[in-house]
Amino acid sequence: MPASPPLPPELLGVVARHWGFTSLRPLQERAIHAAVAGRDSLVVLPTGGGKSLCYQAPAAARTGLTVVVSPLISLMKDQVDGLTRIGVAAARLDSTLTAAERAAAAEDIRRGAVRLVFTSPERLVNTDVYRMLRDAGAHTVAVDEAHCVSHWGHDFRPEYRQLARLREFFPGAAVHAYTATATEQVRRDIIDQLGLNSPDILIGNFDRPNLTYRVLPRVDSLGQVREVIDRHRGDAGIVYCLRRRDVDDMTAALKAAGYKAVPYHAGMTPEDRRRTQELFASEDADVVVATVAFGMGIDRSNVRFVAHAGMPKSIEHYQQETGRAGRDGLPSECVLLYSGADFLTLKAITEKSAQEAGAAPEYLAASLRHLDDMARYCRGAVCRHKALVGYFGQGYEADNCGACDICLGDTQEVPDALVVAKKILSCVARVKEAFGIAHVIDVLRGANTATVRSRGHDQLSTYGLLKEAAKADLRDWVYQLIGQGVLVQAGDEYPLLKLNARSWAVMRGELEVRLIQLARQPARGERPEGGDRGTGVLPAGTDPELFEILRQLRRQVASRLAVPPYQVFPDTVLAEFARGRPTTPDAMRRVSGVGDRKLADFGPTFLQAINVHCLRTGLPTDVPLPPTAVGRVPAAAKVSVRMSPKKDLAFRLFRDEAALADVAHQTGLTRATVTEYLAEFISVEKPASIFGWVPEDVCERVAAAAEVHGTARLKPVFLALNEEVNYDDIRVVFAFLAARGEGA
Repeated sequence: MPASPPLPPELLGVVARHWGFTSLRPLQERAIHAAVAGRDSLVVLPTGGGKSLCYQAPAAARTGLTVVVSPLISLMKDQVDGLTRIGVAAARLDSTLTAAERAAAAEDIRRGAVRLVFTSPERLVNTDVYRMLRDAGAHTVAVDEAHCVSHWGHDFRPEYRQLARLREFFPGAAVHAYTATATEQVRRDIIDQLGLNSPDILIGNFDRPNLTYRVLPRVDSLGQVREVIDRHRGDAGIVYCLRRRDVDDMTAALKAAGYKAVPYHAGMTPEDRRRTQELFASEDADVVVATVAFGMGIDRSNVRFVAHAGMPKSIEHYQQETGRAGRDGLPSECVLLYSGADFLTLKAITEKSAQEAGAAPEYLAASLRHLDDMARYCRGAVCRHKALVGYFGQGYEADNCGACDICLGDTQEVPDALVVAKKILSCVARVKEAFGIAHVIDVLRGANTATVRSRGHDQLSTYGLLKEAAKADLRDWVYQLIGQGVLVQAGDEYPLLKLNARSWAVMRGELEVRLIQLARQPARGERPEGGDRGTGVLPAGTDPELFEILRQLRRQVASRLAVPPYQVFPDTVLAEFARGRPTTPDAMRRVSGVGDRKLADFGPTFLQAINVHCLRTGLPTDVPLPPTAVGRVPAAAKVSVRMSPKKDLAFRLFRDEAALADVAHQTGLTRATVTEYLAEFISVEKPASIFGWVPEDVCERVAAAAEVHGTARLKPVFLALNEEVNYDDIRVVFAFLAARGEGA
């Protein structure tokens, strides 16, 4: 599609005045052009891509009314509150309004006092609300979460299907459909169902380069989730579980371990769910443990991790849920803990729900196909970034993304996988296909149980064949074989393992199988290789202490106004304040994301805090803006978000060449964290020697291996040294080589 002509200066002025943006992303410009020109459009922008601005900005710049159809009350409320906060007149029509509030909103709409009205598809179609909006001059209808209209989508909602009547209700209006996730088939269905007339079809890039994706075998849900949280202590995150009871159990376990975790699922009362949302939005809770019901309408941009304790129902769900991490563009981490049991559980749930709801056969078939696509993604050996964008019909050029479990080497193939598979399948045959997974595992591991002995299974040739394998690994391998269709689990209440033709093909060596396992189990709190991509970081030159001061100030201001902190300033704006340290309103106004209203409301308070901090520390102020692309994280070196007193103490001890054990003891930090600080200390202060921390002979071995394998990844050097040198020592030597300009 040819480039759009420049947007009208008056519209750009509205964007700068209200939102504080001096330029837009190319796809946003084209979407706004379609809205201004009155052409229909379908806009597919992944989460964080700026969809809402595509319909909000034209509405704010034009007379008349834009109707926004939204599926959730919380989503409507957040958008209306946010627009009102920056000086854009907006209203909502939903069931939470009192009679007086509804009357006031209706009066504002009739007299032309609002530019945007948010409502649900049910209210728009099943009441006379559409007449009032039509009579008020509605010239545009924006359908948010438009994938809900499609039978082929991952989140079909029957009420959205009724939006086919939009042309009847608003015959002269332009209709725009917006969604974050839609395959080509779903896009075609959206166009058909909404009756879009020759729409502009605008598809954004589905890749999220700031996200690190990990799909790991689930061996210990709680322990693995805690490892993710510990890598992001003090930051916001979401943990998704399959079932309500899983949410309750995980939340209780995390709270007992001292984490600020809260639950969210459909079995809770509306008041309790609203309380969870408020705690998370106000930054009074760090972790939400939830079913998929949580997330839509939560506009907290600084979510640093999303962990799935089980497989999502579709790749679209996965893309949408992981997309809630790193919406501010800063690096964040997405970890999916997978077991083949997830597919079987979700398949049973889906079939039962479809039967109870009397769903059409094609809907059930589409749901099961989504499940199968998701399971294949989990089992895949292809770069996760490449697999995700490929699913949505786009290409990925890089050979190694450097930001997923496949490219980082978090998982590895099980040695002699075919032999292992033959042993498992043979055991199923030996117990005459009459037992479930637990019993087969007991036999393979040589368990001395009464059940095994009473059936004489301790005399089988397969007894103890895999006694060295961990029970969790063996269970996961069984599910991997089921997922590959070479083993069958049959029955409902007490499912049994059964063989099929593919099973015998494997046992005859005619069919290959692939089994994977975790490459290594890091200690809790240890950052895995590539973990620097999955933690909150700030641009070089940012003062972490000032950033934290501004975050605390933001919480105080938001609490006083009873609004979510992000509605004051997002983290990206605070980061720029802490980097550029503006001391005048003009300098602060030049920061992207600071509009006139926010400058007037919050500028003096934040300017005072910046001035006080800079006077105390002697830091330079009014540092010029870096020449970086709009919406991108600066490509310069990054520093960690927080500079704590413990890190300062660690640096002082390092200057005195204190041993790692002494530093860990005096700071109370783990060895892994101390090692991380040491690597940072070496890169900043460039000591002449590191022999006080890593023996000279070890340094020489690591340096020699690095000449062959480079310093881009730790694992190749670890393996080249026969796993005799630990990752901490390798990391320290790599930092020293980089400081001397010898890293590769």
